[in-house]
Parts: sequence; C-alpha cells; structure tokens
Amino acid sequence: MSEALPSQTSLTTAPPIPHPQAKRTKSSANLTPDLPRLPIPPLKETLKRYLRALEGLQTPEEHQRTKEVVEEFLVEGGEGERWQGKLEEYAKERESYIEEFWYESYLSHSDSVVLSLNPFFVLSSDVTPRTDPQLSRAASLILSSLSFIHDLRNGYLQADTVRGTPLDMSQYGRLFATCRVPTDRGCRMEVHEQSKHIVVLRRGQFYWFDCLDSKDRPLFTDREILSNLEAIVKDADKTPVQSVASNSVGILTTESRKIWSSLRSDLIKSNKLNASCLSVVESALFIVCLDDAGPEDLAELCGNFLCGGYKLEGGVQTGTCTNRWYDKLQIIVCSNGEAGINFEHTGVDGHTVLRYAADVYTELVLLFAKTINPSTPSLFKSKLSPFSKSAKSPPKPEDLDGEEEESFEIQPKKLEWKLTPDLLAGIRYAETRISDLICQNDSQALEFKGYGGNFIKRHGFSPDAFVQMAFQAAYYGLYGRVESTYEPAMTKAFLHGRTEAIRTVQPESVAFVKAFCSDHASVNEKVEALRKACKKHTQLTKECSQGLGQDRHLYAMYSLIQRDIQAYHASRARGSSATNGVSGSYNGNGNGNGPISPSSQSAILFSPQTQTSALSGEGSTNGDAPTHGQVPGSTAPESERQKPRVPALFKDPGYNLLGTSVLSTSNCGNPALRLFGFGPVTPEGYGIGYIIKDEGISICMSSKHLQTRRLLQTLQAYLVEVQKMLIQLWKEANERPEAFIDHSGVMRDARTGKKVEMDGEDDREDEEMLGGFGFFDVGVQAALPQARRRRPTVGKQLVIAEY
Repeated sequence: MSEALPSQTSLTTAPPIPHPQAKRTKSSANLTPDLPRLPIPPLKETLKRYLRALEGLQTPEEHQRTKEVVEEFLVEGGEGERWQGKLEEYAKERESYIEEFWYESYLSHSDSVVLSLNPFFVLSSDVTPRTDPQLSRAASLILSSLSFIHDLRNGYLQADTVRGTPLDMSQYGRLFATCRVPTDRGCRMEVHEQSKHIVVLRRGQFYWFDCLDSKDRPLFTDREILSNLEAIVKDADKTPVQSVASNSVGILTTESRKIWSSLRSDLIKSNKLNASCLSVVESALFIVCLDDAGPEDLAELCGNFLCGGYKLEGGVQTGTCTNRWYDKLQIIVCSNGEAGINFEHTGVDGHTVLRYAADVYTELVLLFAKTINPSTPSLFKSKLSPFSKSAKSPPKPEDLDGEEEESFEIQPKKLEWKLTPDLLAGIRYAETRISDLICQNDSQALEFKGYGGNFIKRHGFSPDAFVQMAFQAAYYGLYGRVESTYEPAMTKAFLHGRTEAIRTVQPESVAFVKAFCSDHASVNEKVEALRKACKKHTQLTKECSQGLGQDRHLYAMYSLIQRDIQAYHASRARGSSATNGVSGSYNGNGNGNGPISPSSQSAILFSPQTQTSALSGEGSTNGDAPTHGQVPGSTAPESERQKPRVPALFKDPGYNLLGTSVLSTSNCGNPALRLFGFGPVTPEGYGIGYIIKDEGISICMSSKHLQTRRLLQTLQAYLVEVQKMLIQLWKEANERPEAFIDHSGVMRDARTGKKVEMDGEDDREDEEMLGGFGFFDVGVQAALPQARRRRPTVGKQLVIAEY
C-alpha cells in the first residue's frame, strides 16, 4: 500500500507542544501550566448580562418581549434548567466546554475565507538599512521565524503571562505547519508535526526548500536564505505578468469552500505530480509571499495584506491577489520592504500570532543592534545546524540520530503543476470571483498622531475603553443610532481558552453618545457620561476575561440543542435509535450554509430563513446528514412527544440582533505592529482593527463600500473634540488666580507674590501635568506689547500721483 500524502491525513485538534525533559529550561518549565477549566456561568447571571447588552439596541416594547422570553426560559424545571444541566454534563468530559463548538463554527464556514475569516498584521518599518529592502528583509523574517519554531518545538519558548498569571499555550501547536483543508461538507484542520520546509510564492509560482534539520535547527544563515530567494525571484520573473493569473493555483484557496474542495479533489486525482505538489504546499511550515508590487498608500497597503491587490492590464489580472495561499500562515513582503502576516484564524487567535510577530520583529532589531555591538544577545536559543554549509564544525555523533548523515533539499525547487482544462477554467473563474470580492471591499486606515495612550491615561481613562467609546460616538454621530458591537476578551488564563465577547453597547454607552451629540449637554456632563461608560466597559472586559460573558455560554447551549435535533432527524431517517456519532469538523448543516465564525460573534448557526424550519424540529433533513455526536449518556428521542425543539429564547429577534456585529472591533497593540485589520463580518457593518500606541492610535477600517472614509473622518473629529474638552476641564480645574494690585499700586502674581512685569515675559511655572499644551493659553497674548502694535496694512498700497 502506498504511503498516504500529508494532505490525506488530518488532526482535528492540535498536538501537544513537545517538551523534552533534557532540553527544558527554567524559562520553559511552565510552558504548559496546570490551568483551570473555563467556567460555565450560572444561567441566571448569563441572561442578566444578555438583557443588559440588548437594552440599548431594542425599543422598550422589543426589550419587554425579550424579558418575557428570558423569564419563561428561566422558569424552575423549565428548558433553561434542563439545557444548563446538559451543558454541565457535556463539559465534564472536555477540557473546554466551548472548544469543539468553536471549531465547528469556523470549519463549517462555507464562503471564501478571504475578507471573512483571515486577519492581517502590518509590521512596523524595518530598522535595518538594506540595499535590497524586500529580499533581505524576507530572509531575516524567515530565519527569525525558524528560530521561533526551534524554540517552540524544543521547549525553550518563554511562557505567556499577563500580570504574572500564566496563559494557555496550546494554540502555538496550530500556528505552524497547519493547513485548513476543504471537504464537501465543511473543512478540517491538518497539523504536520514533522514539517521542515517552507514554500515561497512569487508571481503565482511555487518554490520550496528544507529549512530545519531533524532537531529543528535552522539549516541556513540569512545570507544563504537571501541567495535562495534571489534565485527564486530570478526564475519567477521570467513568467510574464499577463500570464500569471491563468496558472495561479493559489487563487483556488479564495473560492467558496465547496468549490475549492471539488477542485482540490480534481487536482489530486488529475495526476501524481499535482498530488505531490499539493502535499508539499499544505505541509509547509508557512508560506512566504514575495509580491512584485510596493503599495505606498495606507489604504492600498491594508488591502494588499487583507485580500491582495487588484490591478488590470489589458483586461488581465496582474495584482498580488494571485500570489497567495489563504489556508495557511503567510508572511507577505512587498517590493518596497513593507512586511506583514495574513493568518488562517481557526486554530489561533490574534494574541498568539501577535506574540510570534513581536518576537520575530524583536529579533530583527537585535540583529541590527548586533552589527553595532557584537555582544548583543539573540532572543532565541536556536543554533545553526551542524549540517549547514556554514557550520564551523562537522556533525557530532549525537547529531546523527543513528544515521550516517541527514539528507536535505536545500536548493530551491519549483513546483510544476500539470493543469487540466477543468482546473484552468476553475482558476479563471476563481480569479473573477476574488476580484469581485476585492472590488466590494473598502479598506481605509487612519494613523492618528494627536495623542495616544499616555494622554488618555493621564486623564484617568482606560485607553481601550476610551477608544471603544470613540467608535460608538463616531458611528452615532454619522448614523444617528447604535448597533451591536463586538470586541474580543482573551480567556487564555483557562485551559484551551480562546475569547469571550465584550458587548460594548450598554446603557452607559448609549447615554454617553446621546449626551455627546446633544446641543444641550455641557462639557462637564459629556465628560462625566464618558467616564461612566468607560468604567462600565473596563468592568465588562475584566468579567469577560474571567469567562463571565453571555455569548459563549449561550452559543454552546444552542449548539447542544442543534445536535439533539440533528440526532433526532438522523434517527427518524434511519428508522432506528441514533448512536453516538464520530466527532468531526462538520456541523451537519445539509444545505451547506454553515454558521458564521465566532469572529463575527453571531451565535445563530443557520441563516434566519433556515433557522425556523431546521432548528425548530418542524422540517426534515436528509437521511445522509451526519449525527455529529450527542450529549454524553443521551439517546435520540423515539417519539414525537420527545422531539427536541429550539427554545423561544433562541428564536427571539433579540438573539439574532445581539449576534449581528455591525461594528466588529479588536485591539491588538504592540510596537512591533504598524497596522492590524480584518474584513467586516456582516454586509452592513465595519471591521475595525486598532492599535493604541503611547503617542498615537492606528486604526484600519474595512466595509463593503459603506462610508468607510467618512466614518474615519468622523472618528478623527471626535478624537480632536474630546481632547479639547478634556484640556478645557483640566485648565478650569487648575486655573491660575488672577494677579492683584497691592497697597503700593504694584501688580503682583497671586501665587508667588512677585511683581508682574507688564513689558516682559510672564514668570509663571511650566504646566507639568499637560506638557506640550501651552499653546492653548492664547488668551495671555492680549497683555503682551505686540498686541498693542499698529494694525497691519491689508492689501496692496497704491501710489498716488503727485501734482
């Protein structure tokens, strides 16, 4: 029997990160600490938070109806108590009660992952002067990434903590050598633990070479990697740009998952060469995309990292959208040296990828510092492999692992695809559809320089809460209404923790935006309303990071209900009792409309059109639909009286309203990043990624051609206006007493008693609390001599003829 290709084997959960005892250090001893399980909150408390999150989004009549539905659900011995008990029973045998449902939600996504799921980071500008800004920086990023992988796989990686609290590290096992693979019923995740190579893309052409030895030590120096990249670019640039799109296999990953699954099967079955090429790509550590374009405009830069560039020459697509593979982690480097990351979001959250990006960027800074001071230490513990050409000493016996010598493919090799007419047609139509998606997307960025976290904290606000209220005020100022807003709170302090949804819209935030946009509220009242709203948001953030939210709890309960309904219909179709299904990655939605991802935080697994029929138990399902498992210890109902139904709580319009995140926001701050963003999660909404820096705020906003620029301009105007208000209140609270005239008629300063020199500069002390804001004291100019000078001549003076 032939050996299975890597692309034909799958792991639906991440393998544990290996930590050989012989190699573990004090820094990595707590890499996988004993963590508590994510708590299932009391149902009454969850629904109390749920009602509060809906209060500002509903009319009084709608909210009263939702209250009645909640009360009905909470009746003693009723549906709520029963499903809470089932969820608690289900969680006893699992490390996280939400984890399996989380993966189902992401992997059941049926549309293109481009703009829907994959976020992006833009790294800060390169600190190293380079003659070749693209390839030299790409080589450094590759080497730093390989060093990170070495430390990760060998147990040297410093464990994540927040204020001394250890965090779950399991996501790092799904960061590299992982691929999202489409099937005809959703997707599955593959983790290739033994991967040693990377794949490089240039003009849609694929190249690969080995990078690590058997002990995960890098096989190259950055100069040697640079040489490989130069050879790749030289070969790839022989391909005319007009013929790239017609043969770009990577563009197939932008298709809907069902279409991509069919084309992928054709690719594997067409010939062994294509199957081998696909295996190499999907099992790679990561993808490096070397773009032949260098966007300078901020909006174009964001679009390039989010969904690729769109450019037509003679009706042919020549943009960078043809130079991607969206099912894996991608390092993207533009021709001008701008670099970033686009990552598949199913197995990892932003915090995990941010740690990797920050470490890699830090290593680049240290490498530059090493050119100044050779004693500068490296961030990583990896050493050059003894099998490398640049190794200073031959391999030792312990390096051989029982073999005479390892064999590596260190020369770059091009993957040659043999594409059938059907596959070529699939590539052509995939390019058309991704071009449509790009044209429907509008990404804009604002790098606000007026102030940042330092100014916000000086005035007693949480920076994140302050910026969240800025989004609320800007949206209300433009549209005159509030909409459901989502922000993730990290729950990695728990075993296999991911995120909980912070629902920013609360009664306090609604009161603030109405006060701020009112002509009748004073500055004091507006700022006080802002303080209350920020205080509430900070409290919400703390609760959600402790697992005390409402979205994940209700979503897990809803998923259990769905499973019982599926099991019931599968049982009816087979004419016998359902048996426990095999846990997989498909959610059993026979019509192919899977749930939207948790990044959109919509807990509705089906569209509103299918929700009533499929989930209320009143419709029928295909007999081939998978049961996908049941609650442990339960059996499918055998009579109509036992038929499971969706409780009214999940049919209530408020449930869908809260889950439809019109403003989907996320804070991913770190000096290593310049910008961070993602697409909108609903057609009428915005995707907003932001970074709060000490002296600025970077915001990337995307929408399906809504008023993205105008909303950013409104946001900027708000930030300036609220700054003026805060400074005004500070000045009023710290107003200097007026000067006085003593008994001898001398004008004296009220604070120091010193004589005020009317013809000279004021001898007052500098303002310590708000350094840099002295130019707001324009009123003192009226007392200075220049204010009494002759009024300047306006206009050109005409010469009068003399008689």
